Amino acid sequence: MQRGRRHSRRGFQEAELDITSFMNLMIILVPVLLMSMVFSHITVLDLKLPDMAQPGSNSDEKKQLELVIRDTHIDVNYPQGITLKRIENTEEGHDFKLLSSVLQEVKRQLRDKEIEKRDILILSEPDTSYQAIVSAMDTSRSFTTVVAASAVQAELFPEISLGDAPALPTNKNTVAAAGGVQ
Repeated sequence: MQRGRRHSRRGFQEAELDITSFMNLMIILVPVLLMSMVFSHITVLDLKLPDMAQPGSNSDEKKQLELVIRDTHIDVNYPQGITLKRIENTEEGHDFKLLSSVLQEVKRQLRDKEIEKRDILILSEPDTSYQAIVSAMDTSRSFTTVVAASAVQAELFPEISLGDAPALPTNKNTVAAAGGVQ
């Protein structure tokens, strides 16, 4: 839209500038651009160091729930070191959907025994990917369920501690069969 002058018999006269269509375009364009923007979202997780439980303590509330992430599977242990469920990897990698179902069942069984457990210890091998650890933390913290026709996040084990997975036991027969030292 150019601003120009019109020539008339009496001389030059200013032309009116009509920006109504441009303003209409801006009124529509600005909200659309704002709605399509991706805003940065940073989440901070409060992680805790694992409790050093008393070795003589046999109370169910003091028993540790563990999630051990391995290359080929995930183990859910309760109490510490005793495997409740082994979740083998799928073709896509770790099966976090099945893990969520297993943790929901563990939570339900603990509530049936009137044990209110909110903490979990996630143990991973040194070469475990960051994404696998974060996905395990998200899966352990909560799950999506439907309440009164709306999806809500239900709590599982929100108090997460991290640690190193124990080394897998080596079998002497396996080492000997591979030509190793006996």
